[in-house]
Amino acid sequence: MVDDDPDILEALTEILAAEGFDVLAARHGQEALAQFSTRPPDLVLLDLMMPVMDGWEFASQMRKNPDWADVPILVLSADRNLGLKAREIGAIGYLSKPFELSSLLEVVTRSLDARAKAQPGTGSASA
Repeated sequence: MVDDDPDILEALTEILAAEGFDVLAARHGQEALAQFSTRPPDLVLLDLMMPVMDGWEFASQMRKNPDWADVPILVLSADRNLGLKAREIGAIGYLSKPFELSSLLEVVTRSLDARAKAQPGTGSASA
Protein backbone atom coordinates (compact mmCIF):
# COMPACT_ATOMS: atom_id res chain seq x y z
CA MET A 1 0.00 0.00 0.00
CA VAL A 2 1.62 3.25 -1.16
CA ASP A 3 -0.20 6.47 -0.22
CA ASP A 4 0.95 9.76 1.27
CA ASP A 5 -2.28 10.33 3.21
CA PRO A 6 -1.56 8.87 6.67
CA ASP A 7 -5.25 8.35 7.46
CA ILE A 8 -5.92 6.41 4.26
CA LEU A 9 -2.69 4.46 4.61
CA GLU A 10 -3.44 3.46 8.19
CA ALA A 11 -7.10 2.66 7.62
CA LEU A 12 -6.58 0.55 4.51
CA THR A 13 -3.60 -1.24 6.01
CA GLU A 14 -5.66 -2.17 9.07
CA ILE A 15 -8.67 -3.24 6.99
CA LEU A 16 -6.61 -5.39 4.63
CA ALA A 17 -4.70 -6.93 7.54
CA ALA A 18 -7.99 -7.73 9.30
CA GLU A 19 -9.08 -9.52 6.11
CA GLY A 20 -5.97 -11.71 6.31
CA PHE A 21 -3.66 -9.91 3.90
CA ASP A 22 -0.01 -9.32 4.77
CA VAL A 23 0.35 -5.57 4.18
CA LEU A 24 3.38 -3.33 3.88
CA ALA A 25 2.75 0.41 4.04
CA ALA A 26 4.78 3.21 2.45
CA ARG A 27 4.20 6.98 2.33
CA HIS A 28 5.75 7.44 -1.12
CA GLY A 29 7.33 5.50 -3.95
CA GLN A 30 10.90 5.74 -2.71
CA GLU A 31 9.94 4.22 0.64
CA ALA A 32 8.04 1.42 -1.13
CA LEU A 33 10.98 0.55 -3.38
CA ALA A 34 13.27 0.37 -0.35
CA GLN A 35 10.89 -2.18 1.21
CA PHE A 36 10.83 -4.27 -1.99
CA SER A 37 14.51 -5.13 -1.67
CA THR A 38 13.80 -7.21 1.43
CA ARG A 39 10.24 -8.27 0.70
CA PRO A 40 8.74 -7.93 -2.80
CA PRO A 41 4.92 -7.69 -2.86
CA ASP A 42 2.38 -9.71 -4.79
CA LEU A 43 0.32 -6.59 -5.53
CA VAL A 44 0.83 -2.83 -5.19
CA LEU A 45 -2.02 -0.50 -4.24
CA LEU A 46 -0.74 2.86 -5.46
CA ASP A 47 -1.74 6.48 -5.11
CA LEU A 48 -0.45 8.68 -7.94
CA MET A 49 0.04 12.08 -6.33
CA MET A 50 2.69 11.80 -3.61
CA PRO A 51 5.75 13.76 -2.50
CA VAL A 52 9.34 12.49 -2.82
CA MET A 53 8.45 9.95 -5.56
CA ASP A 54 5.02 10.02 -7.21
CA GLY A 55 3.16 7.06 -8.64
CA TRP A 56 4.46 7.51 -12.20
CA GLU A 57 8.11 7.56 -11.15
CA PHE A 58 7.52 4.67 -8.75
CA ALA A 59 5.95 2.53 -11.49
CA SER A 60 8.78 3.38 -13.88
CA GLN A 61 11.46 2.44 -11.33
CA MET A 62 9.62 -0.70 -10.29
CA ARG A 63 9.28 -1.92 -13.89
CA LYS A 64 13.04 -1.48 -14.46
CA ASN A 65 13.83 -4.17 -11.90
CA PRO A 66 13.30 -7.65 -13.39
CA ASP A 67 12.36 -9.06 -9.96
CA TRP A 68 9.45 -6.62 -9.65
CA ALA A 69 8.54 -5.90 -13.27
CA ASP A 70 5.55 -8.25 -13.27
CA VAL A 71 4.10 -7.20 -9.91
CA PRO A 72 0.58 -5.93 -10.65
CA ILE A 73 -0.34 -2.36 -9.72
CA LEU A 74 -3.81 -1.25 -8.73
CA VAL A 75 -4.18 2.55 -8.72
CA LEU A 76 -6.26 4.24 -6.00
CA SER A 77 -6.73 7.93 -6.73
CA ALA A 78 -9.17 10.82 -6.93
CA ASP A 79 -7.75 11.96 -10.29
CA ARG A 80 -10.36 12.78 -12.95
CA ASN A 81 -8.51 10.96 -15.74
CA LEU A 82 -7.75 7.96 -13.60
CA GLY A 83 -8.45 5.29 -16.22
CA LEU A 84 -6.05 6.85 -18.71
CA LYS A 85 -3.36 7.43 -16.11
CA ALA A 86 -3.67 3.89 -14.77
CA ARG A 87 -3.17 2.52 -18.29
CA GLU A 88 -0.17 4.83 -18.82
CA ILE A 89 1.69 3.19 -15.93
CA GLY A 90 0.62 -0.33 -16.85
CA ALA A 91 -1.77 -0.81 -13.94
CA ILE A 92 -4.11 -3.81 -13.97
CA GLY A 93 -6.95 -1.61 -12.75
CA TYR A 94 -8.00 1.34 -10.67
CA LEU A 95 -10.48 2.51 -8.06
CA SER A 96 -11.57 6.13 -7.81
CA LYS A 97 -11.42 7.67 -4.34
CA PRO A 98 -13.67 7.56 -2.47
CA PHE A 99 -14.48 3.91 -3.09
CA GLU A 100 -16.47 1.24 -1.32
CA LEU A 101 -14.41 -1.08 0.87
CA SER A 102 -16.21 -4.06 -0.61
CA SER A 103 -14.99 -3.00 -4.06
CA LEU A 104 -11.42 -2.73 -2.81
CA LEU A 105 -11.51 -6.13 -1.14
CA GLU A 106 -13.05 -7.71 -4.23
CA VAL A 107 -10.44 -6.33 -6.63
CA VAL A 108 -7.52 -7.13 -4.29
CA THR A 109 -8.72 -10.71 -3.83
CA ARG A 110 -9.34 -11.15 -7.55
CA SER A 111 -5.92 -9.70 -8.44
CA LEU A 112 -4.05 -11.86 -5.96
CA ASP A 113 -5.96 -14.97 -7.03
CA ALA A 114 -5.10 -14.30 -10.67
CA ARG A 115 -1.43 -13.78 -9.80
CA ALA A 116 -1.34 -16.99 -7.74
CA LYS A 117 -2.82 -18.97 -10.64
CA ALA A 118 -0.27 -17.47 -13.01
CA GLN A 119 2.61 -18.36 -10.67
CA PRO A 120 1.92 -21.73 -9.07
CA GLY A 121 4.00 -22.59 -6.04
CA THR A 122 4.46 -19.04 -4.77
CA GLY A 123 4.20 -18.12 -1.09
CA SER A 124 1.51 -16.28 0.78
CA ALA A 125 -0.29 -13.33 -0.73
CA SER A 126 0.67 -9.82 0.28
CA ALA A 127 -0.62 -6.44 -0.82
